[in-house]
Amino acid sequence: MKSVPPVRIVIFAKAPQPGFAKTRLIPALGAQGAADLARRMLEHTLHKALAANLGRIELCVTPSAADPVWQTLALPDAVQRSDQGEGDQGEKMARAAQRVLAFGESVLLIGTDCPQLSVDHLRQATNALGQADAALFPTFDGGYVLLGLKRFHPSLFSNIAWSTDSVAFETLRGLVQLGWTVHSQPTHA
Repeated sequence: MKSVPPVRIVIFAKAPQPGFAKTRLIPALGAQGAADLARRMLEHTLHKALAANLGRIELCVTPSAADPVWQTLALPDAVQRSDQGEGDQGEKMARAAQRVLAFGESVLLIGTDCPQLSVDHLRQATNALGQADAALFPTFDGGYVLLGLKRFHPSLFSNIAWSTDSVAFETLRGLVQLGWTVHSQPTHA
């Protein structure tokens, strides 16, 4: 088994404020209800990442980490904040992955939308990176809940139709075209 570099979990999140987060749920929950759900999902994801005890945790946020909305969240000192910046989801993830990997760490890129993502899943992905170049945990809707990487290539984040049912397939195809070894989990909700 190859050694696993230190791992950083990067959690992508929108500010849990009314009218900004979970906007597709506003018709059912109202703006405040959608924001409250976003906050609970963010807190749940942070709790799982911290409980996994795998390494550093980074909350990659929009709007900017300097925005006052983020000061209202009580984050543990162990959680570093960073900005997602401009661009589509691929550009945002590419910047974060490249930055983390440049420091010699492996990276697990996750969001806050899958409450089923567990401590065990995070540990499995990290362990998989001891043998594989990447870990990919697809979802039933065609996306993925986790992308783990030991190295970077910009093609993994470009020319992908984000927020469609082909994201996981296109990402997996890109990994295979690079000749990288991939650990993939069964599909998640």
